Order: sequence, then structure tokens, then C-alpha cells
Amino acid sequence: MKQFFLSTILLFVAFSTLSAQEYKKQLKSANKTLSKYYLDHVANNAELTTALASIDAIFAADDAKADPEAWITKGQIFNEIAKSEMNKKVLEEQLGNKMELNTPNAGMIALEAFEKAISMAVKKSQTADALSGVRENEDFLNNIGITYFQVNDYNNAFKNFNAAIKGHDMLKAGKQTSRLDDVTIKNDHFFYTAAAGYLGDYKTEANVLFEKLSAANYPQALVYEALFTATAEKDEAKAMEILEKGRKLLPDDNSLLFAEINHYLKVGKLNILTDKLKAAIAKEPNNISVYTTLGNVYDQLNQKERGEGNMAKADEYFGLAYDYYKQALEKDPKSFDAVYSQGALYYNKAASMTSKLNELGNDYSSAGTKKYNAIKAEMDGYFKEALPYFLKAEGLNPKDLNTMIALKEIYAREGNLEKSGEYKGKIDALSGN
Repeated sequence: MKQFFLSTILLFVAFSTLSAQEYKKQLKSANKTLSKYYLDHVANNAELTTALASIDAIFAADDAKADPEAWITKGQIFNEIAKSEMNKKVLEEQLGNKMELNTPNAGMIALEAFEKAISMAVKKSQTADALSGVRENEDFLNNIGITYFQVNDYNNAFKNFNAAIKGHDMLKAGKQTSRLDDVTIKNDHFFYTAAAGYLGDYKTEANVLFEKLSAANYPQALVYEALFTATAEKDEAKAMEILEKGRKLLPDDNSLLFAEINHYLKVGKLNILTDKLKAAIAKEPNNISVYTTLGNVYDQLNQKERGEGNMAKADEYFGLAYDYYKQALEKDPKSFDAVYSQGALYYNKAASMTSKLNELGNDYSSAGTKKYNAIKAEMDGYFKEALPYFLKAEGLNPKDLNTMIALKEIYAREGNLEKSGEYKGKIDALSGN
């Protein structure tokens, strides 16, 4: 038994030594197998698995780890794995089937292999072959990143998108073309990489890309909102500069306004914002957007106070919000934002009462029922007041989804199921369902 065990050890050592000595031969064999796969990806699909097994065996030899040819072959194999799995996933999803990637890191493994090959290359042809692999790899990493982004797996999306940026840098260092040479494609790629990092666990890395996008005046609110949020506590003046730049590029995007509102709410300085907007009105009395913006600020204050149970203060802010929307409409009777916002004021006031109504729903006492009916009547009254504003808003913009949703809900609460169903149909049409 001992003799058999010793023989096994000797055989293993001999095999290991043989692998180290003859890895070049195995590498040549792996390349032949890969070439056979290239000839017909479908008929020779098994050759890719064989090539993968060969490369794993090759890298058991230390000499292979210092050979750029071995790294190039490994990169090419993992490029093909990434390509094959993505193609299969697309086909399966076209048939309505879900498919997970078997080798989700294939693109990144390939890029790392090509990077090692370039660092070890002793011939121009080796560098050229590795860079050719990187150029192909860019597309695979981008597609894998998109796949993860679409299912909200932002960390893996970021890793793949970010690796594609690294591939671009490698190509530029090697004086080669890249898919990111197109400025529009590059900025879009930077944005989705940064967005994935921001929504995932790579906010610091995301902010570096957001800085580059801001320098390029990239027209997406998240760029400026993210930089504002990251800067506000450390340097409020700089944060305001960032926000102002975003507001100038995207004057109709409310997310930047609400970022500023939330900041001033957090630090208890909303009066600064209202004073700024009043000064803007004095300077530009015909600028409708400033009136609606100030109305939005007072509406946010209204909702905050209402949520905290300060009804008198909430009603004061409600009145101020309504008045600024009214002033906007006096300047422009067809201002959709002002009309919609007036409806939203009443709608949100009604909606804020539903939690109290739900609390009273289980109180079957005479006093409880009386109180329930009184609050419900008041709530229904606010929904009824919101209705004509939303109908007018629909006339001004019949494709606004939020208006359709509000109308559907109001009619449903009124028990008008026919009208509610009509707006459900409009919502479905607008949503593409």
C-alpha cells in the first residue's frame, strides 16, 4: 500500500515537471483548439471548453506566467467566453427565457491577461496581438456592464464599465483606436459608469468621473446633484456653484431644485433659498419658471410642516405656494407646470390625510365613525378641488404620465370606474404596456 502511494506521488511530480517543461507545446495545442473554434463557433463550441482546460494546465507551469504568448492566449479564450455567453443570453432573452452568465467576470479576466501580456511583451507582434484583444474586449465589457445595470446590479455594472475605461486607456497608450474615441460615446460611457458607482458602493470613484463630466458640461442632472451632495457639507459655496451650473444647463430639471431645497431644509436655511428666488423675480419679473420654482419651495415647506402636524404653518405655506403658481399663470395662462402644481397642492393635501383615515378605520365607536366621516369628507373635497386643475393640465400636455395617474386615482375615489378605466388605458399607452 505504501509502495502504491509512493508511485502515485512520483507520477504526480513527473506530470507536474512535464507540464512545466512542455507548456509551449500545450500552448500551441491550445491555440490550435481556439483556431478550430473560430472557424465555426456553433459546431465547434466544445473546443472553447477544451482550450480553457488547456490554459488552466499551462499556467500550472511557472515559465508560462512570464510568457506574454500564454497571457495573450488566455485573454483570447476569455474574450470568446464573454462573447459566447453574451450572445447566448441575448438569444435566450429574445425567446423569453432568463439566463445568468456562467462566467460573469470573463471580460475582466481577459483584460487583466492582455495587460500582463503588454507588460511582458518582447516583440512588437505580441503587443499588437494583446492590443487587438483589448479592442475586442471593450465591447464585451460594455455589454456585460449594460446587462448588470439593467437588473440594478450596480456594483458589477460599475466593475465592467470601469474596466472598459481602463481598456480605453491601454489602447490610447498603445496608440490604437478605441470605441471611446467618439466624445459622445465616451461621455455616455463615463456617465453610466459613474451612475452605477453612485447607486452602488463606489461613490468616491463615481465622483471622479462626475467631475470629468461636469468639466465637459454633460447635460445630466445626476452629475451635478451627486457632486453637490458630496460637496455641500464640506464647502457650501462650492456646492452652490456646482448646482448653479447644473441649473443653467438643465433649467427644466426639478431634481436639482429639490436637491437644493433638501439641503436648505437639512441645515435649516430655507429662507436663503426663498430670498434668492424673490430677488430673481424682482430682477426677471417675466421669468415664469422662477415663480413656479418658488411655489415648489413653499409646497415642500407645506408638506414638511403637514407631516409634522403643524397644520397652521402648513396652510400658510400652502397659500404662498398657490399664490406664486397663480402669479405664474397671470404671466402665462398656458403654463403647464403652474396648472399641474396647483392640482398637486390639493392632491397632496388630500393624500396626507389617508394615514389618519386608516387609523380611524378600526374605530367603530360612534365618535370614531363621526370623526372618520368628517375627515373623509374633507379629504374627498380636496381631491375634488384638484380635479379641474389636472383636467386643464391634461389639455395643455396630454402625454404627461403623472397627470394621467392623478386623474385615474381621483376618478377611482369618486367611484367613477368608467373614467378611471379610461385613464388607466391612457397610462398603459403612455407606458408602452
